[in-house]
Amino acid sequence: MIHYAPFWQTLKKSRESTYTLIKNHHISSSTIDKLRKNKPLNTTTINDLCRILHCAVEDIMAYAPSEDDQIL
Repeated sequence: MIHYAPFWQTLKKSRESTYTLIKNHHISSSTIDKLRKNKPLNTTTINDLCRILHCAVEDIMAYAPSEDDQIL
C-alpha cells in the first residue's frame, strides 16, 4: 500500500502548510484530503508536490506491503 506519511514529515520541515499549498500553489483541498486518507494520487500531483517542497518522490510517499492490497 502506498502511504503519505513521508509527505507530512516533509511538509512539517518546510516553510509550507496545507493552507499555503491550497492558497498559494493551487493544490486542491480534495488532494490534501487524499493525502490524509492515503488515497491514490496521480503522478502529476506527486510531481507538483516535489517541485513545491523541493524534495524527492520518497519524501512524499512510501510503499509498505499490506493485507489490504488487491490480489494479483
